[in-house]
Amino acid sequence: MTEILTFDEAPPEGTINFGIGQPSSDLLSLSVIEQASNAFLGNAHPLDLNYGASAGDRRFANALAGFLTREYGALTHPGSLMVTNGNSQALDFVCTVFTRPGDTVFVEEPSYFLAFRILADHGLNIVGIPIDEDGLIIEAVEAALKIHEPAFIYTIPSFHNPSAYTMSASRRAQLVALSLSHDFLIVADEVYHMLSYYEAPPMAFGTMIDSGTIISLGSFSKILAPALRLGWMQASEKLLEKAFENGVVNSGGSLNHYTSHIARRAIELGILEQHLMQLRQTFRGRVKAMDEALNSFLGNTLQWHRPKGGYFFWLALPEDMDADDLRSRVSDYEIGFQPGSRFSSRGELRHFLRLSFSYYNEDDIFEGIERLSRLIARAR
Repeated sequence: MTEILTFDEAPPEGTINFGIGQPSSDLLSLSVIEQASNAFLGNAHPLDLNYGASAGDRRFANALAGFLTREYGALTHPGSLMVTNGNSQALDFVCTVFTRPGDTVFVEEPSYFLAFRILADHGLNIVGIPIDEDGLIIEAVEAALKIHEPAFIYTIPSFHNPSAYTMSASRRAQLVALSLSHDFLIVADEVYHMLSYYEAPPMAFGTMIDSGTIISLGSFSKILAPALRLGWMQASEKLLEKAFENGVVNSGGSLNHYTSHIARRAIELGILEQHLMQLRQTFRGRVKAMDEALNSFLGNTLQWHRPKGGYFFWLALPEDMDADDLRSRVSDYEIGFQPGSRFSSRGELRHFLRLSFSYYNEDDIFEGIERLSRLIARAR
């Protein structure tokens, strides 16, 4: 039976569950949402509560384009943007519009495990492509293209989930060239792109949409609040025109009209960028805390690299250890993590595990890693 995840349910009291990949409650700013909501409602027109344009409210598009221009360091045109209900809905929408059951899609190996279910729901054939510290291995993509004709490649190019790797600029350019020569789309999940803690990643795929083969997906879930269920799709005019032909969009208009007004005001007031700065500062401290704790307790046992952004550490256990077996014993140590096999399209990577630092403060991170070290020591 497929495990059903409940995102809002807190872990049992006393448990430190590094498997939770979402912000801690202290980073979910009610004041930001309150200020933005009051600013919108204080000057709203009744028509602001209508269905909204298919692409999204023009004022929101203008505000978001300005925000992305500043964050991406390249001009973003408002006409390249479409409102979504967050990234999961956006990926499902892309599958609906741009694939048919039986099509093949390439994913990174490893990749975001919940994306596998979305792709499978559309009857798609999933082919895993290996990655290294510079992202997708282009030679592996080229080899797979000799066998398959993918509808798209799903990639998390910046601060990847789960590995935290970032695709190099040269590989991004090579992948775009392959998409043009082999006629497939690049669906770039760029939700972590703005969460850089030391240096900015290479240019986002959202800045390369002129190729006509790129769909960049972004979300406010990682930079403001998951409950907003608000995101955006960025693509060429031709790809967006096909998206607008979808029956759901034709029938319902904007996919998240009301919430986009709240996000627009947060951008216009400058409080979203202030909040994003706070997130970067807080997460930078948590990365440092987890890296130091791992070195203190597990430095001679596990292998990892310190992430430069995103939410995650990707740890390699000794090859004779199985993270799924370890996970069956976590309750005894009041600890939690995600086993590597979940992130494999083939059920492999069993001696890896993923830890998230986003949900706990630095003291809890230190305590949790100590508990994890005792669990691993007992299993050896």
